[in-house]
Amino acid sequence: MVPMEERLISASGAVLPATDSTRGSPPAPGRSGGAAGQRSDILSAARRADRVAPGAVIGIDDFLHQLHREKRRAERTRTSLSLAMFNLADRDPADTLQIERLLESLCAVKRETDLVGYAGDAQVAVLCPDTDEPGTRSLLRKVSHKAGDLPFVMSVATFPDDLFDSLAQGIEVPQVFEPFIATDAAGHEAGYALKRTLDVLGALFALIVLSPLMLAVALAVGLGSRGPIVFRQTRVGKGGMPFTFYKFRSMVSGGNDAIHREFVANLIKTAADPAPASDDAPVLYKIKADPRVTPVGRFIRRTSLDELPQLFNVLKGDMSLVGPRPPLPYELAQYQPWHLRRILTLKPGITGLWQVEGRSRVSFNEMVRMDLRYIRECSLATDLSLLVRTVRVVLHCEGAV
Repeated sequence: MVPMEERLISASGAVLPATDSTRGSPPAPGRSGGAAGQRSDILSAARRADRVAPGAVIGIDDFLHQLHREKRRAERTRTSLSLAMFNLADRDPADTLQIERLLESLCAVKRETDLVGYAGDAQVAVLCPDTDEPGTRSLLRKVSHKAGDLPFVMSVATFPDDLFDSLAQGIEVPQVFEPFIATDAAGHEAGYALKRTLDVLGALFALIVLSPLMLAVALAVGLGSRGPIVFRQTRVGKGGMPFTFYKFRSMVSGGNDAIHREFVANLIKTAADPAPASDDAPVLYKIKADPRVTPVGRFIRRTSLDELPQLFNVLKGDMSLVGPRPPLPYELAQYQPWHLRRILTLKPGITGLWQVEGRSRVSFNEMVRMDLRYIRECSLATDLSLLVRTVRVVLHCEGAV
């Protein structure tokens, strides 16, 4: 029997020592050709297995639907939800006995509340509600003992703990988390068909029209204080993918970010939303009188000119013209589970509903709700409307700091 420790892949992506027959990570769900045939093999094997009850193994659509439902429940109740993925290594496609043995082992040791299902690419998954990582590893030890010498690879992930760890470190989210990131049970892509076209054409048009202004801002930043003209920073984009974010530098070079880290932590940890802010109320989402901001920086921040280099982020495909703002990795470390929905399914944007309707005057929770509302209602008409409204807001410097 291959020991469980020799074939376990953690959610962080670290592969523990493995035998030759089990080295490598399982492919991501739904990524290779022949998936329909593999699904048929697995579900057929489930029907033939002597010790697998009818309906005990569900298809990929039903499995993703249940996962989506349990993820929402975990967000509401702040409980753990674990996923264990099993991939048979070096399996002969014509040999379904190995699949039958694996399914029998899984169904024999799982709890009544656990769900076993096909997860794509010859993978079988077990969804474990109200289960943290130690609980999932206990299940895996039982499966490993029951399965005997089957040459399979296992990977585990616990939502939201492991996902938070990856995002807070600014690293790419492990593939095992892809089912958690699906926007709905069918994994439909958020947005609309022409969104990327609008992004490219809009960014190119803006760069051509605004190039003289961008040159003037670059000269002012360069002459105003020492340091690079363009500030580069790691932000987190769609699906938790880190990318390099561009802005005109508005702060002194080499400034300490401790003040912002503390501000963000206090902001997000505030449990209750405050009363709606008036125009004279303290700004909630940005720091007023930040000592790191330069004189030129105060002007370009108030007029939002510091955001113009993000047009290059749009052309690169990291961002969209309209969407939720991209968070910092250390900001994500303070998120509640439901906050993650604002970044997992849609590219971040230069502007959005929050910038137009909230603009630094609303609480963090209300900003997230605005982002989620935009994700639900995202359309070409909505984006065009928000872009026009953004121009008006920027020209009037409404809510800017």
